[in-house]
Amino acid sequence: MVDRVRNDLSALEAAAASARAGFACMFSTSDEYEQALIAARRAQGRYQQTRDWSPMLLLGCVFALSGILLVVL
Repeated sequence: MVDRVRNDLSALEAAAASARAGFACMFSTSDEYEQALIAARRAQGRYQQTRDWSPMLLLGCVFALSGILLVVL
């Protein structure tokens, strides 16, 4: 009877340790979590810029300056 109780107690302790390990967080800090989250989202392609507006802005400035020069001269 004592051996059975010890075996049951050992099995219960092992099950409790396993349950606690299942709820443990794999990240030790929130920074690690955020880095992993951002890396996963980048792998999904969420942070890609859809359009580069720099050439359009440059072209607009060129047209604006050309118009100002034509009006002044």
